[in-house]
Amino acid sequence: MYTGLLHTHSLLRYVLLALLIVVIVKALIGWLGKKSFSGIDNKLSLGLVITAHLQLILGLWLYFISPFVQFEGGVMKNANLRYWTVEHISMMLIAIVLITVSRSLSKRAPTDLGKFKRLAVWNGIALLLIVVSIIQSGRGLL
Repeated sequence: MYTGLLHTHSLLRYVLLALLIVVIVKALIGWLGKKSFSGIDNKLSLGLVITAHLQLILGLWLYFISPFVQFEGGVMKNANLRYWTVEHISMMLIAIVLITVSRSLSKRAPTDLGKFKRLAVWNGIALLLIVVSIIQSGRGLL
């Protein structure tokens, strides 16, 4: 079960990263090009939030069955155990909150420009945090 969850979580990472990049690029194009916020922009940001929350559920499930996550003395002295027990989950939770806030704030924005701006900025910060976390794992982006 652990291996299947781990592979699913790893594969979904690419879907999440692809959606995040698409949403950011479309938001930047809309923001800088002063375009109208369309139904596809709304659906992409919704798909991003759904994918992020699905990734969160799988990640939390893995968190409690992973051999790399330990709750005993000495975890903070071991860089690998500390990363998986504390750092990875903290950064990913923050990133998912940012993605969720991005969607929520963009829906409330009174103008299309405001919607695009909020999607670009908040999701951009989330992407940066996710990339840093993935690199920190030592596994590489791809």
